[in-house]
Amino acid sequence: MKKIEHIGIAVKDIEKSNDLFKTLFGEAHYKIEDVESEGVKTSFFKCGPNKIELLQATNENSPIAKFIEKKGEGIHHIAFAVDDIDEEIKRLTNEGFQMIHKAPKKGADHKLIAFLHPKSSNSVLVELCQDIRD
Repeated sequence: MKKIEHIGIAVKDIEKSNDLFKTLFGEAHYKIEDVESEGVKTSFFKCGPNKIELLQATNENSPIAKFIEKKGEGIHHIAFAVDDIDEEIKRLTNEGFQMIHKAPKKGADHKLIAFLHPKSSNSVLVELCQDIRD
């Protein structure tokens, strides 16, 4: 793993949260994007060299809707940048980690993504992110 790619925060109202984080960081988000496969609308902020991803559910079956219902708004996941997501999934599986996604899928911000199950990572939802190579 190369670095922390972003920290994901589950929110109920992305517009209201965009205003809050704009005030917090002193600048507006740089991208809003829907990820239909995950049932979320995302908004990205830069904070120095780091990124914050706000996630709002777009339907009641979304993992974000279920997270907010169970735990409320807050930190949802931490994402790490990787060079080769397929190799990283293989490595982590061989090390005994349980994957939610056994193969990468397209995510927000021009990334391939896969999640580790929090049961195998001290209750922390971990996302692997690889830039999509054009």
